Amino acid sequence: MPWILAAFVFSAIFNASAHAEVYTWIDSQGIAHFSDYPPGKIPHQAVDIQPTSTMPMSENLRQGERVSGIRDDVRGLLSTSDRPVRNSGAVAENRAKQQKICDNYRRKLERIQSKLRTGYGNDKGNTLRRQRREISQQHSRECILR
Repeated sequence: MPWILAAFVFSAIFNASAHAEVYTWIDSQGIAHFSDYPPGKIPHQAVDIQPTSTMPMSENLRQGERVSGIRDDVRGLLSTSDRPVRNSGAVAENRAKQQKICDNYRRKLERIQSKLRTGYGNDKGNTLRRQRREISQQHSRECILR
């Protein structure tokens, strides 16, 4: 019986401090203060503190395994050992063609980025950001992940 009473008292004390209110106010010198008690007659506001969010460790581990699997898949795609050996002249020609395509994507991205730096209204800026996103995705698919 004493253990149950001790557990109840401990629980009540622990939960009371976990649900304490927080107050904020600014003094006459412009300094912001935070406290767990109201400052008296000074105008103050109660701060709404959201409960902490937790993620179970098992979910964290599953996410890590999924990311590792994706990383391994990308490494497999990037490895050259699985690719068939071709005529070196054709390989060089294809590389030059691919390099030209990739350079073109980079030039387009630089041009869009310079336009965005100059500043535009929402409509034109959103159009440029959409174009940048599409070209960046094409560049990633055709130049980086190949």
